[in-house]
Amino acid sequence: MTIDWTNELTDQLDWHWQNHVRPRLEGLTDDEYFSEPAADCWTIRREPGTGRYAIDWAYPEPSPPPVTTIAWRAAHLIVGVFGARTAAHFGGPAIDYDRHAYAETAADALRQLDDAYAAWIKGVRSLDAANLSRPCGPAEGPYAALPMAALVLHINREAIHHAAEILLLRDLYRNRG
Repeated sequence: MTIDWTNELTDQLDWHWQNHVRPRLEGLTDDEYFSEPAADCWTIRREPGTGRYAIDWAYPEPSPPPVTTIAWRAAHLIVGVFGARTAAHFGGPAIDYDRHAYAETAADALRQLDDAYAAWIKGVRSLDAANLSRPCGPAEGPYAALPMAALVLHINREAIHHAAEILLLRDLYRNRG
């Protein structure tokens, strides 16, 4: 039996994204997007003086890490999970946490998320067996020497993980007492 690894890798994420995640994001409101379910949440917020939105973060991350908002998780998917990898491997535009134009509304965030996801999955679909086997390269730090397939699996895991957190935050928001 011959296995089409490109199809298997894209189908793992795309089925979940198209059938579970994205439908449950429909109707996301600005109140939900920015809702802070705990004290001292990390989110995106206007910077004093500039008026532009920036993401809360610190390196190294505090222990325990802060609870994050839907806005923060969406931004992480857009910039760090899909955007940076699309830029590094599939010719996408340069993107980083310091210069990204963060969405000021839930609708804009969903558009950014859709665009970032579409670019990533299109790039992965373009990989053949040889490209899935090649090393990721220096842009990927600890993944540099690993095959591109290992990075794809990592991104699938990250996307499914963070999307599930966003959906849980929506459930908690909807059922807040």
